[in-house]
Amino acid sequence: MLKINKIMKFFTLSGTVVLLLLFISCSSADINRLLQSAGGQAPLTQTEVSQGLKEALIQGIGKGADQASQTDGFFKNDLIRILLPEDARRVESTLRQVGLGAEVDRALLAINRGAERAAQEAKPIFIQAIRQMTIQDAFQLLRGEEDAATQYLRRTTENQLIELFQPRIQESLNEVGATRFYGDIANTYNSLPLVNRQIDPNLNAYVTERAIDGLFQLIAIEEKNIRENPLERTSALMRRVFAAQD
Repeated sequence: MLKINKIMKFFTLSGTVVLLLLFISCSSADINRLLQSAGGQAPLTQTEVSQGLKEALIQGIGKGADQASQTDGFFKNDLIRILLPEDARRVESTLRQVGLGAEVDRALLAINRGAERAAQEAKPIFIQAIRQMTIQDAFQLLRGEEDAATQYLRRTTENQLIELFQPRIQESLNEVGATRFYGDIANTYNSLPLVNRQIDPNLNAYVTERAIDGLFQLIAIEEKNIRENPLERTSALMRRVFAAQD
């Protein structure tokens, strides 16, 4: 009996040594595969975290752009509805008093229709920017606030997005007549006697900024959903990355 125990200990020790030698000779990728095949979870790499965050942001912009580009996606969503530019809002009551109420309403609707029409075209611009994100801040973003990745994307890509998105917005505003409708209001008001502050008839920069702001708000909502609700994590990598912070 004693001899059998010694033999068993020898084989157990030998197996342990072989296993240690196997791990020493393996690359990190090989070790990860061994751990996973044995039912374990290898530690997340920075690349995996970065890719998981990118997947979440791409899902967010996909859903956000689809929602915003529907009819009334901007106009009937109180969160992202685009109002008149500030200089026009200051004199909106005057505009309505001088008989321009219907024109104001038509311009408001056309402005939001322009944003809705351009929203779908924003998707590839956003996705390209997302894919260019570095992995430097990946773990910090994962452990950050509920909209940390969205805010990072905004800080690092907003200027580029505005530059690329402005031509799409201008095309959309022209197609739905918003440029003409709002220009007519501004020119009529500016021609009134005793007007001290005039309305800027140029809509492009204003609507571009508001449309991008609305899309970022929708992305942030989706990021929050993914962080809080495992059912919103639609890929294995997303589930693994965000489970690490649960």
